[in-house]
Order: sequence, then C-alpha cells, then structure tokens
Amino acid sequence: MAYVWMIGGIYYYLLWERYTPSYPPALADYPPVSILVPCHNEGDTARETLGVVVKQNYPDFEVIAINDGSTDNTAEILDELGEQYDNLRILHLATNQGKAMALRKGALVSPNEFLICIDGDALLDQNAALWMINHLATDPTIGAVTGNPRIRNRSTLLGKLQVGEFSSIIGLIKRTQQLYGRLFAVSGVIVGFRKNALQEIDYWNVDMVTEDIDVTWRLQLAGWEIRYEPNALCWILMPETLKGLWKQRLRWSQGGSEVIIRYFKSIWRWKSRSMWPLYLEYATSIFWAYCMVFIFLLWFIGLIIPLPHYLVVQPFAPSWFTTLLATTCLAQFAISMAIDSRFEQKGGKYFYWMIWYPIAYWLLTTLTSVVALPKALLKKQGERAVWVSPDRGLKPENENEDENEDDDNEE
Repeated sequence: MAYVWMIGGIYYYLLWERYTPSYPPALADYPPVSILVPCHNEGDTARETLGVVVKQNYPDFEVIAINDGSTDNTAEILDELGEQYDNLRILHLATNQGKAMALRKGALVSPNEFLICIDGDALLDQNAALWMINHLATDPTIGAVTGNPRIRNRSTLLGKLQVGEFSSIIGLIKRTQQLYGRLFAVSGVIVGFRKNALQEIDYWNVDMVTEDIDVTWRLQLAGWEIRYEPNALCWILMPETLKGLWKQRLRWSQGGSEVIIRYFKSIWRWKSRSMWPLYLEYATSIFWAYCMVFIFLLWFIGLIIPLPHYLVVQPFAPSWFTTLLATTCLAQFAISMAIDSRFEQKGGKYFYWMIWYPIAYWLLTTLTSVVALPKALLKKQGERAVWVSPDRGLKPENENEDENEDDDNEE
C-alpha cells in the first residue's frame, strides 16, 4: 500500500496540484458561510482560535461557537469574545453532549447552506474558507470538502514525527484516495459541508466515537462526492505524550472499526461498490494487526515451552527485508514532504526524525487496532459519545517564535 500511496500522491500532484495557483480562484458569487467551532473545556485555546477564525478572508461569513457543557471558564471567555466580535455568535449547551451533538446544534441554528467545522484549539488559515467553498459552490454533487491539517507543536520527538505523519499518512493517502473517488475519512478538525447533504443523512450520529469517519461513510454511501483540498490549511495541536497519543489513536481505531461493523450490510450493495476498496483495505489492516500479535505471542511462548515445529515462528524480519521496509518508509515520507514543501517551507528538517516512525507508530497502530475492535463490537449502539479533554501536547514559551521562524503558521 505504501507504493500505491506514493504513486497516487505523485500522480495527483502532477495532474492537478502543481498547476494550482497560490490564491484561490475568484467565484462569480460568494454564498454566506457559517463556521462552527464546538468547544469543551477550551479555556486555554478559545481566545487564540476564535481571534484567528473571525479574520477569515471571505466576504460573507459568521462564526458560531458552541460551548458543550464546559466545566472550566470556556463559557465566560466565549461570552466575552461574543461581545468583542460582531460576526461571532455563542451557543451554550447545559451539559456535555458530545462533539457530534454540538455540531448538530450549530448546524440547526445556522441560516446558511455551507458550513465549515473546525476544532476549538485549531488555527484556521485565512484563505481556507475560500478554497473549500470553491468546491462546494461550483459542483452541486459535492457534499463535503476536507482540508489539510498541519502540526503546530513540535517540541518533542512525538511532535516532530507527527509533522511527517500528517504529510504522509494523511495527506498522501487522501490524495491517492481522491484518485479513485472515495475518502476513508474527512479531517474533523477542518472540513466544509453542504447542509442539504447533511440533512439527507440526518446530520452527525451522536453515538459514534469518531463522528468524522462516520459522516464521511454515510455521505458517500448516500451518493455524495467528497473532495480533499490541500490548500485549505488548519494548524492544530496534537498529543506529545505516549499516554495522550495512545488514547487518541485508540479512539481513531475504534471509530474505524465501528464504521466497518455498522455499515457491513450497506457496503456490499452494488451501488456502493466504489467503497469496496476502502472497506477491504481497512479490514485487511485489522487482520494484519491480529496476525502480528499472534505471531509475537507464539514466539514468546516458544521461548518458555517447546512448541511443535509447525508453530515455531521468527517474528523478526531478516536484515534485507528490514532494510526494504525502512527504505520504503523513508521514501514515502520524502515524497509526501516534498509535495507539501510549499506549506512547510522548512519541513525538510523534520525528515531526519522519520527513521523512528516505524518503531514508534507501527507498533502503536498494531496494538490500538487489536484493542479497538472488541471495544467497537461490545459498544452499545445508541450510547452517546461525549467529550473527553484531549492531550494537546507541550507548548513551550517560545512556540510562537519558532512558528514565525519556520513560516509554518500562516495566520
């Protein structure tokens, strides 16, 4: 699959991306847009996030911040910002009802057909709305447009690794999936929707762990197109501790497992055949994870007690194969970071750290996939998925200085 993604990413770049202008093309008409910002315990980030989003370079937009039962000072900060900015509306929910419900409430109070959703700790590039509305306003078959999240916090090894990961594992794969017409998931941190499409599928499901994966599949199963727009940038905070990273990736894995379980019957209809490659790819990755864990268990047991010869396994690959895997991994990162170099002008300096990615992340992905599947199988359908404050990484005092130096933050 790594070679499929590399070839697909290069083809996508040569076919479309290299001809893309640095500024979004002008539209004949600029429809009004609502930017939804669901917030739960965002007291540390709300001022920065909303202070940036209200400055969108778009002629007609409003911002709706939804306080979803925060227990910190988020409500007070939002009310203060609502008085400060004329294009900012505040919606308070009395209790924690989950991100999906917060987005649903925001969409219902919005008078506009086009919605852009970002997280409460994200910094939206000033031209992001222009890039996404360029798709939604010109093609009525498009139900959603997902943007290009970039990493803000890079003070630790995990943070540096995620700079390359988001270029390779997210950006490169989305480019390839765009070629065969279906995306596995929009990025919930930056995505634009057509409200008519959301209405057709009854908005977001409130009982799914990852509302972005679920809404992606339901839109596409309903016949709507989804696009990836790499120029729609959004700067995000990510976990920089192993505990925080484990919780995040376990939630992502569980969300993917919930989707392939819930839509098992729907996916095998002939009209849904365009989704078959995505389904088989994800199901195969879960099967691979269980195979790896089983092999390591056999190997460990074999160290303790003698096993029949047909059960004796060697989980560690020979040196030539290890070299091939490492070379493939680095090639994938090199290609993806080269394609994204116009967004990360000094991103090449993070390539050095990518050699650690197979050890740190392949193991993490394997374990989270194995743990997530039974969690998804045992989860009761209809059980509300509510907020849990995430690990947003380490923010050193000189973070803003580093961002300005690297030209990474284009706010």
